[in-house]
Amino acid sequence: MANPTAPQADTPLLERISQQSAFADAATEAGLIDLANKVAPLIQGRRFHNVVDLMSLAADGVDMADDAMIQKMMGGYEDLVSNLWMLSNAARYASNEAMRQPVPSRMGLLKAAADEDVRRGLHFALQFLAVLGRQTAPQADDA
Repeated sequence: MANPTAPQADTPLLERISQQSAFADAATEAGLIDLANKVAPLIQGRRFHNVVDLMSLAADGVDMADDAMIQKMMGGYEDLVSNLWMLSNAARYASNEAMRQPVPSRMGLLKAAADEDVRRGLHFALQFLAVLGRQTAPQADDA
């Protein structure tokens, strides 16, 4: 025999919800109505599906995140932050030096190239630009 106090399946959803103890509170009901009013345009425009898909994607990411993946991501983050820190320090130092010293002549630039650190920096910049150039070159099958 069915439980006489349990809501029946043919009872409207709002009535069944209002009979449950968690939803019987007036403040909870008012909050749910406010939430439904805010979510209604998303549901009507079928954009709420995107929110559900995004939550599903986030849940999948949490499920896939094992210790090795977290450690790898943290290593990449630390590398990124340390390289950005190094670049910002180098740019700040170079800017201060350039403001402090007069602009060198062409001969002064050639004399600066005698410094091993300057040559190392130029070599790095040229290698970096070579990699960018290689990546932007048209492929044989693109021509």
